[in-house]
Amino acid sequence: MNRRTLLRSTVAGAGGLALPFTAWSAAYAAPAQNATGPYGALRAADSNGIQLPAGFTSTVIARSRQTVPGTSYVWHDAPDGGAVIPNGSGWIYVSNAEVSSSAGGGASRILFDSAGAIVGASRILSGTSQNCAGGKTPWNTWLSCEEISLGRVWETYPLGGTAVVRPAMGRFKHEAAAADPVRQVIYLTEDETDGRFYRFVPTTWGNLSAGTLQVFVAGTGTSGSFTWQTVPDPDGSPTQTRYQVSGAKSFNGGEGCHYASDTVWFTTKGDNRVWQVNLQSNTFELAYDDNLVTSGSAPLTGVDNVTGSSYGDLYVAEDGGNMEICMITPDDRISVFLRVTGQSSSELTGPAFTPAGNRLYFSSQRGTSGSSSGGITYCVTGPFRV
Repeated sequence: MNRRTLLRSTVAGAGGLALPFTAWSAAYAAPAQNATGPYGALRAADSNGIQLPAGFTSTVIARSRQTVPGTSYVWHDAPDGGAVIPNGSGWIYVSNAEVSSSAGGGASRILFDSAGAIVGASRILSGTSQNCAGGKTPWNTWLSCEEISLGRVWETYPLGGTAVVRPAMGRFKHEAAAADPVRQVIYLTEDETDGRFYRFVPTTWGNLSAGTLQVFVAGTGTSGSFTWQTVPDPDGSPTQTRYQVSGAKSFNGGEGCHYASDTVWFTTKGDNRVWQVNLQSNTFELAYDDNLVTSGSAPLTGVDNVTGSSYGDLYVAEDGGNMEICMITPDDRISVFLRVTGQSSSELTGPAFTPAGNRLYFSSQRGTSGSSSGGITYCVTGPFRV
């Protein structure tokens, strides 16, 4: 593998604010390798069944089909992709429901005050199907993506407003989205065994009602240069978007997506990889591949949702595997940050940090029951690196 481009590893927190950070250069080298995590070994499982490093604690925020504490709102089934939206003194955690429209598909929100106490909860999107992941925009909306054939992107308004479908962003089996304010585009993953990686170029930044859908074009290898080419028919009918451009690179099961500092990372669950796209040099390579871990067992399998901290660490949640959230540090070291026990029939979803970077929200989609009605949403607090 080629050595990675020197990058300024500064990641905007999931809250989307301009956070204080330390800018520094890191020599990105081979795909991430096993290492002791910066927070040390995991302790025994706590009362919620979560193993965490010393100094960290977990709290249950909400449970599917139960009233969110302190509110009258019943939390949705199968919580999936999520994000944190700042709202003045506090913040909002948004979460998708990965179930059919008849079973309550869409998205919900939980409102928190400045101390992290719940002060409200409500629905922000209804009548949609299999809302899996998505992404936050710089203008504090949440893009909720339908993971179905000819699925759509819905722009929702956690701070107030009615959700709007965005057909110009393409109709395909959508997974995640990540906004790039420098190039003023939105990156999109596709959850197909031969899925593609896309970007949407809005006609006007901040308005997703019109624009151009483009697809990532590159060779068959795991590194090299790439270009973007326009998808002729974003509607995907009769020819699906992934088959419209010759040379569009195939990815095995696109999942999570995260942008920071001229780099976009996305995961492919079908081959347990994390891809790194270097946007300044127009090159791509592997940030992680379980088959390329050279010492010990690969810690990360079933790669899925991904987020980043203000320090520059990537947090990758597992769908299956050992029910872990793993960390990839800027110096390409990978370790287990937390492990959820007693929930082997579930998956971990929706990791997102608060603006201050000291709270991490995430969900176990099916909880201890193994059913979509058993979802559990958590908050982990502690001395995260910022």
